[in-house]
Amino acid sequence: MFELKPIPRDAFSMVLDRADRYRLLNESVEAECICLDVLASDPDNQRALYILALALSDQTERRPVVKSMEAHEVAARLTDEFERSYVLGIICERRAKTDMRRSSFGSNQNAYEWFLDAMEHFESAIALAPNGNYGAVLRWNTCARILNSNPHTLQPPENEPQQMLE
Repeated sequence: MFELKPIPRDAFSMVLDRADRYRLLNESVEAECICLDVLASDPDNQRALYILALALSDQTERRPVVKSMEAHEVAARLTDEFERSYVLGIICERRAKTDMRRSSFGSNQNAYEWFLDAMEHFESAIALAPNGNYGAVLRWNTCARILNSNPHTLQPPENEPQQMLE
């Protein structure tokens, strides 16, 4: 087994800049590893938690249940209410889009529920947004457009009771 090498605290800013770049290059696993290195020394580093939550949500296409659950757990550790709400919205939105692309039974219903969750988080973020920050509005509008443009695919749950199979 290999022992991981520590990252000095004075390098956190530089390596987290690199993690941001890796995310933009669709190298989310590499970004995740950098954040884990920082969090090994500073478990409450907010920037590392923010980037890690997004990097995990970037990976929902491959492992939707595991990665979205991990991303939710990390985002819950963010102390800034706006950032926490915004990131949770992004995580839900990405999970919704992943479910939308799947063709398994119930995936469209799941996508609908995830979009609603995302929009609820974005609503919270909108109320908390710093002046001039419209990111949550833009994300809410994107979710609304997707739902509006797929009315036959993404429908609200029917109010009929589910039959239990024996």
